[in-house]
Order: sequence, then C-alpha cells, then structure tokens
Amino acid sequence: MSLENLTPAAGSTKNAGKRLGRGQASGKGGTAARGHKGAKSRSGYSKKIGFEGGQMPLQRRVPKFGFKNINRKEYKALNLDTLQELLADKKIKKELDFETMIELRLVHKNDLVKVLGRGKLESPIKVFAHKFSATAKAAIEAAGGETVIL
Repeated sequence: MSLENLTPAAGSTKNAGKRLGRGQASGKGGTAARGHKGAKSRSGYSKKIGFEGGQMPLQRRVPKFGFKNINRKEYKALNLDTLQELLADKKIKKELDFETMIELRLVHKNDLVKVLGRGKLESPIKVFAHKFSATAKAAIEAAGGETVIL
C-alpha cells in the first residue's frame, strides 16, 4: 500500500461535479445551467404540492361540500354486553370506574366514554362514564345499578 493507491471508502464521498456560476470560462457560468427565465431559473423556487404545470390542480377541481365541526367531541363507545362480559369473566365486581377501564384497555386516558345500550345487563353495577345513552341508563338502573357522570 502506498499514498498513490489510497482511496476513500465506497459511498463516503459524492462527486461534486462541475462548479456552477463561476464565470464563462468554466462552461457553467452565466445562467449556471438553469436556462433562461422562468420559475425554475429563480432562487427560492420550489414546486407546490399538487402542481400540475399551470393546469387547475385536482384539489381545486374537485367540488367541496359538507361541514366539519371543529368543536366535535369524539366518544369511545362501551356497550352493555361488554360490561356483562367483564362481570361474567370476574374482571370487575360491583363498579366500573375510569381507572379500571384504562387498566382493562377498554379506553385510553384522554378518551371520553359513552355507554351505549347494546346487549343485556343481568347484574347490578355502578358505572362511571362521561355520557350514557337513554337505553343504557334505563337498562343499568333496571338491573339495580347506578350511573355516575364524570
């Protein structure tokens, strides 16, 4: 091994190519290989996402309709049949509070919970949630349970 056959590791260097905008004699002076005029020749040019060469872009051609409420609250649904299953599996006894729901991985800590009325409830249970549907509330109270709004 000698100095004349030392080379950098493969892929560690990139070929810089010809330096642009360094005078006419370099062959890449003047316009610096950008051509004449137009957006691409200017500094700071960046093509917008969805740009279609001046044709009306798709997101502007497609009609807009509807309404999206920015104040919408998203609730995690929890049905009565799920509660009955938890009681049958002896995962809960007499009450189901928010901390227990998180432990049982029914909800996440920042979720809002709404109990819905699908299924039947045989055992009395005290349920803590942010909202209850009318049928769920009636079914829980009919079974001898209690509903507590958080």
